[in-house]
Amino acid sequence: MENVLAPTVIGARNTGTVARFDVDEGLGDVEVSSGVQWMFHCTEIADGSRDIDEGTKVTFVIRAGAPGRWEAFDIRPVI
Repeated sequence: MENVLAPTVIGARNTGTVARFDVDEGLGDVEVSSGVQWMFHCTEIADGSRDIDEGTKVTFVIRAGAPGRWEAFDIRPVI
């Protein structure tokens, strides 16, 4: 079985790009260099803005979310 976590590390700060963000739903995905995408909710954007542009480079942490799913949180744009 392929390790879908590589090159991301659970509990550590990772780097990726916002691949998708739906303002109406408040849901998006962060994609890492391997192509793996991690879902996030707008409440996980660290600056409290609840909105982020697709294509934004970000750092984030992975944690257990809804049953059986890992998700991105503490999403911070790379300045």
